[in-house]
Amino acid sequence: MNRKHLALVGIGLILATNINAQGISLDMLEKMRNEQKMSPADKAIHNALAANGISTLSVNQDNQTEKDTYFTYSVPSKGITDQKSSGRCWLFTGLNVLRSKVINQRNLQKLEFSEIYCFFYDQLEKSNLFLQAIIDTKNKPMDDKTVEWLFKNPLSDGGTYTGVADLVMKYGLVPSGVMPETYASNNTSQFTTYLKKKLREDALILREGKGNMQAQKETMLAEIYHMLLLGFGEPPTQFTWAPKDAEGKYISTPKQYTPLSFYQELIGDDLNDNYVMLMNDPTRPYWKTYEIEYDRHLYDGHNWKYLNLPIEDIKNAAILSIKDSTMMYFSCDVAKELDRSRGLLDLNNYDYESLFGVKFGMDKRQRIISFDSGSSHAMTLKAVDLDENGKPIKWEVENSWGATSGFKGHLIMTDEWFNEYMFRLVVNKKYLTEKELKAAEQKPVLLPCYDPMFSMEE
Repeated sequence: MNRKHLALVGIGLILATNINAQGISLDMLEKMRNEQKMSPADKAIHNALAANGISTLSVNQDNQTEKDTYFTYSVPSKGITDQKSSGRCWLFTGLNVLRSKVINQRNLQKLEFSEIYCFFYDQLEKSNLFLQAIIDTKNKPMDDKTVEWLFKNPLSDGGTYTGVADLVMKYGLVPSGVMPETYASNNTSQFTTYLKKKLREDALILREGKGNMQAQKETMLAEIYHMLLLGFGEPPTQFTWAPKDAEGKYISTPKQYTPLSFYQELIGDDLNDNYVMLMNDPTRPYWKTYEIEYDRHLYDGHNWKYLNLPIEDIKNAAILSIKDSTMMYFSCDVAKELDRSRGLLDLNNYDYESLFGVKFGMDKRQRIISFDSGSSHAMTLKAVDLDENGKPIKWEVENSWGATSGFKGHLIMTDEWFNEYMFRLVVNKKYLTEKELKAAEQKPVLLPCYDPMFSMEE
């Protein structure tokens, strides 16, 4: 054996030794067994965990006193919506904000816009966005991070406020009774699975780059349109409507509308130019604007753009809006510390540290960069309770999980929980300061679609 071979053998032995040192050795395992023997208290916890859920055993009994449901300022709302088994919280929230404005301005007994109408076009537009993005990136390799992200996320039932704004301003609105929900819209998972399967198949064809790709895309979209017709029904192009009183009687003469004329008469607001999405993202500098690549609903629509602000500045804008009887699109990491039965979001709801005997010490920034936390659910922010100094104590949101969920269809959150798990708020520009308005006009920093802040998109 020559010196070269001896050197290679030596390197191999060193590598093998290092690999073994990094694995769990028998000595290490024996040490853990000896040091981590269960005490009688541990045995009791083990027995409890074997037959009960973690949240049940972690309930902090000191925090089970009757919750305070008084709020200094609260925007009136009428009727709780239910997204059922779908990920359309963003759409329900956006439309709930719009209907609140109409109900309060026109003193209506109730009103609900058709979520499935907007969702039909959302899924069609997202399909086009995906297929066109595939064409745009066809010269990049399959293992490119953007291409990989596209194939992993060809379509979803989730979204953001920008989707609501773009869809409503392009396609308008219809009342819920004009286009009612279907099983496929209320239970999106299986239907969306087959839409994604078809889109991925089409994307592979487009990446081959043969023939007129735009013509091919149009044919592919026609098939997606047909699938949507089967699952959701045909969106109306005109309808007759008039508001009704509490007994279901018309309070004015019914009129004929198109979806766009209905939107223009009842809303008539520029949902893009008149509003700003605020974000509390401690992983990036505040007072900067950011935009997320391919994070939009329409190819010719708006990427998700937001102004990153300290949490206290976001609260100030929210308080001004609530005082002015204007609800807001709000999103957060709703599953964290949620007591579903009480409808309470409170950092003191559960005591996981005492149950497991370990510390959970990450702050908001650390949770985001490690993919432990992010915005997962959108709701309608409607109420705030202030102390004698005008500082918030707690907040209330109108949810879209049905009237029997939480606290009468709402969730109440402490201000401390708001600090840790609130992420986005969409406010009318009139509630922002001059400094905030100026900051919102900056050229945004373009972030990649696979950024960790947006991996849990609602």
